[in-house]
Amino acid sequence: MRLDGPESDNVEDRRGQRIGGRGVAVGGGLGTIALLVIALLLGVDPGELLQGQLSAPQPQTQYQQTAPQDDAARRFVAQVLGETEQVWRAEFARRGGRYEDPTVVLFSGATQSGCGFAQAQVGPFYCPRDHKVYIDLDFMADLQRRLGAQGDFAAAYIIAHEVGHHVQNQLGVLGRVEEVRRGQGEAASNALQVRVELQADCLAGVWARRAQETRGILERGDIEEGLNAAAAVGDDRLQRASRGYVVPESFTHGTSAQRATWFRRGLDSGRIEACDTFAGRG
Repeated sequence: MRLDGPESDNVEDRRGQRIGGRGVAVGGGLGTIALLVIALLLGVDPGELLQGQLSAPQPQTQYQQTAPQDDAARRFVAQVLGETEQVWRAEFARRGGRYEDPTVVLFSGATQSGCGFAQAQVGPFYCPRDHKVYIDLDFMADLQRRLGAQGDFAAAYIIAHEVGHHVQNQLGVLGRVEEVRRGQGEAASNALQVRVELQADCLAGVWARRAQETRGILERGDIEEGLNAAAAVGDDRLQRASRGYVVPESFTHGTSAQRATWFRRGLDSGRIEACDTFAGRG
């Protein structure tokens, strides 16, 4: 990737900060395979991923303050976030609206979010309650190695996917979906969540297309890295790797083919309108 634009100021660095207070048992009742699947999925709300675990008493969180770290990883996140801000500010302004920038929180091991207390094992996630994306960079890099989704643009795709959830939140999509999901059975609720995730993949593609048109961020091999990363986190591939078989009705993010297809659709069109994953199957 070619990232020579301004870094975003909306990065909150909590790495190296010790969390004080009572300990929290996370993962109680989850087997190793189930925990691995959770760890490999890129989700919206860790409260949903951890289900009842976040309803347990929360710790009285206190952070030991440390100076923000100025390193290549933080700068990369800030640069990618800056690129997403430029694209989505312009897109919302074109539509007569105003884009409110999200914050990316970098943390180590565990942190407190507006959606509850979460550990790195839930993977990168977006919390719609506080408008923040949470990333443990070491864990994300380890996930990329395990999944074979390496490369700088693969990492940028993950960030752009989570920012895509913020775009959905600003457009009111997440709120409308949550209303529809109430009272739905598990299979129907999961199917709706798949549509949410595929739309975030598509929006990541829209971002890449717009950033390429205006600032030429893509280099040879970047698109392939993005498509490979999208396919690597398909539910079918993750379930087959962890348990040896797939259970389609339990999918919450879509198949490898679906995720790559919708990322490509956003990339080819560069239009939010092309990302209507709720209109039909695909």
